[in-house]
Amino acid sequence: MKKSVTYSLFGALALGAAFAAPANAADVSACLITKTDTNPFFVKMKEGATAKAEELGVALKTYAGKIDGDNESQVAAIESCIADGAKGILITASNTKAIVPVVQKARDAGILVIALDTPLEPTDAADATFATDNFKAGELIGQWAAKTLGDAAADAHIAYLDLTPSQPSVDVLRDQGFMQGFGIELGDPNRIGDETDPRNVCHDITNGNEEGGRTAMENCLQKDSAINVVYTINEPAAAGAYQALKSVGREQDVLIVSVDGGCPGVKNVAEGVIGATSQQYPLLMPRLASRRSRNSLIRARSRNRPRARTSSIPA
Repeated sequence: MKKSVTYSLFGALALGAAFAAPANAADVSACLITKTDTNPFFVKMKEGATAKAEELGVALKTYAGKIDGDNESQVAAIESCIADGAKGILITASNTKAIVPVVQKARDAGILVIALDTPLEPTDAADATFATDNFKAGELIGQWAAKTLGDAAADAHIAYLDLTPSQPSVDVLRDQGFMQGFGIELGDPNRIGDETDPRNVCHDITNGNEEGGRTAMENCLQKDSAINVVYTINEPAAAGAYQALKSVGREQDVLIVSVDGGCPGVKNVAEGVIGATSQQYPLLMPRLASRRSRNSLIRARSRNRPRARTSSIPA
């Protein structure tokens, strides 16, 4: 359960970074906006942020999209936060480019915006970013997959079960990281699907959930029934892929790998559903958050906006 505790801290520490024991905390409100409220990652993030808000005396409102990729709900949430006079917004953006105009509107209104887990595009569209190195996470699981296959890696048939059509930054980073780790030459590292390696036989989207993972896997099997490696954006998608493979008797001869390391995903690794997952621990978060909280608070009180910065936490 160590990973769940870490994810709780992820939101909590970022909240502390924005509002480190303000003198009049009762007058301070903040918003947490996540991609969904069903993925275990975001459930724990919400729990941690809520607990930290209670500790600081900050009034926290939480919002979430209906599914991964639901930009409209996140835009509406930010508009609500602006109207409510929130002092800070913590957001894991579903569409890292389309969300930028309303994020800028919030910042223009004097609201501190911190991106969590998923960097905005451009990164400095937020005041700060707290995220793990998603490219490295993908690279590590790609290296593991290639090593596990050994010589057979040269003839692999790989399916990529990605996130959404908008290709948010976290989607691209993990996907491209996997390819580099597996030994596949990248095309444009900021784009999914332009590679020429014949081992890449399918890209499909999952919306980051189990149902989407199953559908995407079914689609990929129709394109190439010889698929023997499956990379997934996260573990709910991996669980869906496994169900699709099991339904056609292929669950034992296809290697599934993923990224996140949430408790359900770790359990699936132990049970053989997923071959391996790249587990991320933001161990430097407390130190970075403590430093950022002091600087942000001092600058906010002097009405000087903090310089946009990114805190990259090793996988």
